[in-house]
Amino acid sequence: MSEDVDQQSPAEEPVSAPVQEKAPEPDYYNQLLRLKAEFENYRKRVDREKPDWYKLGAAGVLSKLLPLYDLLRHAHQDIKAGHAADTPLAKGMEAIFREYDKLFKEEGVTKMDPLGKPFDPHYHEAFGFVNKPGFEEGAVADVLQAGFLLGDKVLRTAKVRLQKDEPKSTEA
Repeated sequence: MSEDVDQQSPAEEPVSAPVQEKAPEPDYYNQLLRLKAEFENYRKRVDREKPDWYKLGAAGVLSKLLPLYDLLRHAHQDIKAGHAADTPLAKGMEAIFREYDKLFKEEGVTKMDPLGKPFDPHYHEAFGFVNKPGFEEGAVADVLQAGFLLGDKVLRTAKVRLQKDEPKSTEA
């Protein structure tokens, strides 16, 4: 039996393991410095963007309040038209509008005044034409629904009608 052990086939020869190179050790300190710098950049970016996110949230809430404001304004005009300006209801509605005005001022909301100004599709939404004296052709002659700005951005466009002069007939 000893012969069998001494006679090994070439395929069964023990293969010497290749010399393994030592793997480079990870540079944890530099990785930590890069991670710290990335986090600082992230924090600065979030701090820069935070006011924009607050404005976006405020714009969403304010735009949802505008239809309620319009309904109350319409009801208040109807009460005034009915000669009931001194009733407790009219006085209560005046108090509501003072609070709305205070809220709008605090949030930087301003009401547009497009009457008589040239049509601008960024600020106005046209809903037809009217013929009113005293307005130039193409100017805003009638405001159907007030528009509002939040800072310098449009919160809601004004719904308007434009002046269109009737063509003059040249009958002789």
